[in-house]
Amino acid sequence: MPIHDRIAAVPELPYWPGFAQVVTVSGKLAFPTTQAPLDSDDNLVGPGDFEAQAKQVLGNLQRILRSLGADWPDVVRLNWYVVAGSDLQALRAVHDELIRPALGDHPGPPGTLVQVAGLARPEFLIEVEAVAAVPD
Repeated sequence: MPIHDRIAAVPELPYWPGFAQVVTVSGKLAFPTTQAPLDSDDNLVGPGDFEAQAKQVLGNLQRILRSLGADWPDVVRLNWYVVAGSDLQALRAVHDELIRPALGDHPGPPGTLVQVAGLARPEFLIEVEAVAAVPD
């Protein structure tokens, strides 16, 4: 029995292709710390390169998920923080490359995308936080 259900469309709300409108969860939740584009030695990956930073951030999140016995289909919320709105097309491409294949026919998790003036370190172009429903 799955520990969460994704509902792609809710009547009277606009439909956003590829993303769930709501997720219901039962069981254990995991709240990884917000991930930044840093490698395991705390070095910045991809200075000035949004795509490289986004791939590192999602790779970091995936490593956390897998350490819990989870993966992208178990993520029930993703919140994205980006410095430049002009990077949204690159963000979509990275999402479609790294997350979308793991989801199959299921919609992606709901979330929030926020353009911010700056992040924890001035060289960061993206940070991402997730909530996952962890299988027992």
